[in-house]
Amino acid sequence: MAKKEKEDTAEVPEKPEPSETPEEPEISEKPDSAEPAEKPAEPDWKDQYARTLADFDNYRKRVARDREELAQFAAKDILKDLLPTVDNLALALEKAENKDDPFVQGVKLAYDGFLKALADHGATPIDSKGEPFDANYHEALAQLPSADVAEGVVMNEVKRGWLLHGKLLRAAQVVVSSGAPAEPTEA
Repeated sequence: MAKKEKEDTAEVPEKPEPSETPEEPEISEKPDSAEPAEKPAEPDWKDQYARTLADFDNYRKRVARDREELAQFAAKDILKDLLPTVDNLALALEKAENKDDPFVQGVKLAYDGFLKALADHGATPIDSKGEPFDANYHEALAQLPSADVAEGVVMNEVKRGWLLHGKLLRAAQVVVSSGAPAEPTEA
């Protein structure tokens, strides 16, 4: 009988009573695309490898290009600091009265040495006189009337402009023509 009592006292899980109306599943207001219908497919490893390889190749090319540009323009500040000395030597040669004087010849040698050094590092002068004014390469200091020079053309160059590997190092300071002077009207 002890065995029977044990069986009677054993807990039997109760079955839930069925309700009178069957429960309807809850309708979510989320769009169907939010719920993954299927397990995502395995990624295409060959495609990912090709994309990663292409990205790395682009990175390598960009770094090489940046390194080359850095090497080209590393001397930019030093060259820019030397330009006033070149301007002063050119002015001294322009104002020299006796071109055969040994001192003037020495200044000429120094000037030519500076020009060669600038050219060796990729600096080239901008010839502005007689050219149309270009705001990308010229800095207008004044605009004066001229009967000989057409409007918008550089009449005089105060400071020479320079390019470094095709990029502007220093803009040329120029005087631009405003065209023929206006004739005074008689009153």
